[in-house]
Formats: sequence, C-alpha cells, structure tokens
Amino acid sequence: MRQKDWNDIKTNDSWAIFKIMAEFVEGYEKMALLGPCISVFGSARTQPDHEYYQMGVDISKKLAEHGYGVITGGGPGIMEAGNKGAKEGKGQSVGLNIDLPFEQHYNPYIDTDKCLHFDYFFVRKVVFVKYSQGFVVLPGGYGTMDELFESLTLIQTDKINRKPVILMGKKYWSGLVDWIKQVMLAEEKNISPEDLDLFLVTDSTDEAIKYIDDFYSRHELKPNF
Repeated sequence: MRQKDWNDIKTNDSWAIFKIMAEFVEGYEKMALLGPCISVFGSARTQPDHEYYQMGVDISKKLAEHGYGVITGGGPGIMEAGNKGAKEGKGQSVGLNIDLPFEQHYNPYIDTDKCLHFDYFFVRKVVFVKYSQGFVVLPGGYGTMDELFESLTLIQTDKINRKPVILMGKKYWSGLVDWIKQVMLAEEKNISPEDLDLFLVTDSTDEAIKYIDDFYSRHELKPNF
C-alpha cells in the first residue's frame, strides 16, 4: 500500500470518531427521557405464525402492562413481536435500528418518537445495555448470541449493575445451557458455579414477569454504568 493511501485511511478513521460521537449523543439524549425498559432480543427471521413470535408478543405485552417500556432492534421477526406486544400493552415501544445488507427494516409497531437509527453495532449495543433494566432473550442467531453474552459478561464482571436475564424457550436453549454446565463449567472451569445464577430459562411468560418483578422488589431501579 502506498503511503498516501495509508494516510487517507488514517484521516478517514479520525473523522469517523465524530460520526460515532453523534450516534452516542443522539442515542443518549432520546433514551434518557424514557423510564424503566426491558430489552427483548431474538431472530429477525422468525415468522409471525411461529410460536416464538407469539411468545415475544405475549412477554412484551405483559412487560408493558407491568410498567416497563420495551426496547428491540427495531426490525422484523422477534423484534417486531416485541414492539407489537408493547403496543398491545399500551407501553413505550422503542426500536434501535441498524443498516444491514439483509433482514433489517423498520417494523410498524415502534413509537414514532422512539425510533433510532445506527450505523455502528457497538454504539447500538451500548445504548441497549445502558438503558435496559433487564434482558429477555428469545431464540435467535449470531446477533442474538452476541447480545446475550455481551450482557452476561458485563454483569459477571460488574461493569454494569446486576440485571435479570431471561432465556425464553427451553427447547431452543437447553443444548447451549447443557454445554455451559458440562463443558464450560465442569470440564474446563472457565466460569464459576454462581455464574449459572445470572440467567433464568423458562417457557412461561408469567414466570419471566415474576422473575423481573421479584428482582426489583429487592433491587433499586437505576441506570447502568
């Protein structure tokens, strides 16, 4: 690579900082106006006739009825289900959308004043975590796993306040949880036994809501980091 080309790359990287800062500022300003919210994660590919889509609608509706806003990635699939449930429960419906080469488009159930757009995944994830008082994770792919383990890592390392993390769909998550217990914990000792207490696995939306309500009967609702 020629020196001029390398200098152009360094200059572009420097100017990108201002775009990144602008995304943080816009996200912080809009999200700071909201009350307690729960993030709902899951696949963009899940169709409306799938049981997990309906599970996403049900849990999000109950969250709204219990006074929580619902934050999703703003796209289709489980994200759409989350925003739809929030609407049905007459709660705040927030969408943090991002440009992707496929799958992603705004769903129609986001409040018009609570639809944010991001170019950078890492900025979007910071906003998700900073303004969420809990995480409900439905079945999904790589992106969902990224969001799940990012949240667990930040809680495990005390980089954010302890928050309830709920995995919805026992059949989907059972293989992963078994591997965490048998390989990550028992065989390799890469986590501690108490790290298994950082999340709940359930099929029951009522159990999930009770888990969150019970948690906040013992802990103060407050922002992260």
